[in-house]
Amino acid sequence: MRRIEIDPSSWTRAELEPAVAWLRAGKVVALPTDTLYGLAVDPASEVAVKTLFQIKGRETSAALPLIAGSRAQVDAWCGLGAAARRLADAFWPGPLSIVCDAPKSVVPAVHAGRRTIAIRVPAHPLARGLAEAFGMPLTSTSANRSGQPPAQRVAELAAIDDERVLVIDGGDTAGGAPSTIVDVRATPPTLIRAGAIEWDRVLHSLNER
Repeated sequence: MRRIEIDPSSWTRAELEPAVAWLRAGKVVALPTDTLYGLAVDPASEVAVKTLFQIKGRETSAALPLIAGSRAQVDAWCGLGAAARRLADAFWPGPLSIVCDAPKSVVPAVHAGRRTIAIRVPAHPLARGLAEAFGMPLTSTSANRSGQPPAQRVAELAAIDDERVLVIDGGDTAGGAPSTIVDVRATPPTLIRAGAIEWDRVLHSLNER
């Protein structure tokens, strides 16, 4: 497992280029987010997605969440409906994942055949920066073996020690609950997973005029 250290308060795009090249080679990047460390791969690469499932020991029936660099990147990639745009304006960057229809370019294993993805713009500069530098959203499942505790810091990544993993060491993450996942493509909206943002806050934002 390789490691590069980047200060999230003073990073440059050039510092992210090794990680971008790693992703383009179909490999896995472990990076800090606003909640925990996550595992990023190119969601359009069958080789990369297969490698990610192998490293995590994750069941193929489990879909992978995604992160993006900006709302504009999400809109260009998969589109956001009116309700989703309202939530994006209220909670992005932040720990709210919104269910969208999956682009055809996404490997089916990413969405476990459901043809939908859960995506968010995280409140961490390195996570957003890597997605922007790569040019499209990335997976961001927790950086741990399935069934084991998630990693809040680099020292806790030993379980995924693999030559195909590049770690961006951006210091400790905030920890806490994972992102809340919601589906607002239909009425009424649906809470898919409870998390860092309370469901009542989501509903309040949708009802505001």
